[in-house]
Amino acid sequence: MSGPALLACAAATFAVAIPVLLAAGALETGQRAAGAADAAALAAADAASGWIEAEPCALAAEVVAAAGAAIGLGDCLLDESSGEARITVIGRTPFGAVEARARAGPPG
Repeated sequence: MSGPALLACAAATFAVAIPVLLAAGALETGQRAAGAADAAALAAADAASGWIEAEPCALAAEVVAAAGAAIGLGDCLLDESSGEARITVIGRTPFGAVEARARAGPPG
């Protein structure tokens, strides 16, 4: 294979690989945000219902912070009467922000 043809193949490979890698990173951040939202909602609901002695939204923020630097807590809404927690987590990607929502509470 000649030098220019090899260079053209390498350039084409990079032109395809870079967007694919960025998109994969965005998908991974979205999945991490969803997992963090689930865990934070469960923790906040446990705190709201008295299973854990902590302020529910502060505990949710700790759980989300443990998920990674590109992920942050968006909203934390509590229904004190039912013990239900609704959490929104926002993740930052090269394509913008991804949002994941979760809710947790006692059965019934």
